[in-house]
Amino acid sequence: MIVLKTRREIELMREAGRISAMALKVAGEAVQPGVSTFEIDAAARKYIESQGAKPNFLGLYGFPAAACISINDEVIHGIPSKNRILKEGDIVSIDLGAEIDGYNGDNAATFAVGKISDEAQRLIDTTRESLYVGLKKAVAGNRLGDIGNAVQMYCQERGYGVVRDFVGHGVGRKLHEDPSVPNFGTPGRGVRLLPGMTIAVEPMINQGTWEINQLSDGWTVVTKDGKLSAHFEHTIAITKDGECMILTKPE
Repeated sequence: MIVLKTRREIELMREAGRISAMALKVAGEAVQPGVSTFEIDAAARKYIESQGAKPNFLGLYGFPAAACISINDEVIHGIPSKNRILKEGDIVSIDLGAEIDGYNGDNAATFAVGKISDEAQRLIDTTRESLYVGLKKAVAGNRLGDIGNAVQMYCQERGYGVVRDFVGHGVGRKLHEDPSVPNFGTPGRGVRLLPGMTIAVEPMINQGTWEINQLSDGWTVVTKDGKLSAHFEHTIAITKDGECMILTKPE
């Protein structure tokens, strides 16, 4: 069931989104050669808790950390560890969120570790831009297929694979709500977008095939061909007046 949010609820989600966005910024600033993913997770968690909020990934479905931190060919759900040390040339996707006053925010971005290859930078840039291409279609009266198709076409035309097995989702009192928000689809198909809908749009884009595998830890998802992957995400609200409202904006 899709829950439409009131103006007051969206304001509460804006605060959850602000904290989520600032925590992602803190995490991104910690990304550098020689730093462990455990340290990055700890920095994000400390910030979220300093704001009186709760890291909403921590314990979700049993996940053991405040952030999913995925390196290079890891698509999503990488588990932070003191043994995962970043090195020059890596790319790191960080996905995290915060809950406050009963409402959630969720966002993600991919960061460069020092100097990276031109190919890795192009993947990051394309994935980031595809998110905003999709958000241009996130207007009342359109359908979810319009968003997904915009992301899919933008990335596929540039030679990238669009992950099918994991998608975006509704956000609200629960971190994961209806509807599912694919990064692929057919224009004019799918759920109609209505004012008050709050969703997470999150392209997960691979340098090669769209196909993925899950590692034996039960969490980490990797590209099937071992090539790089990037991930960007915003939580948004559908408005009455044209453009969507991005809820996960830092200060």
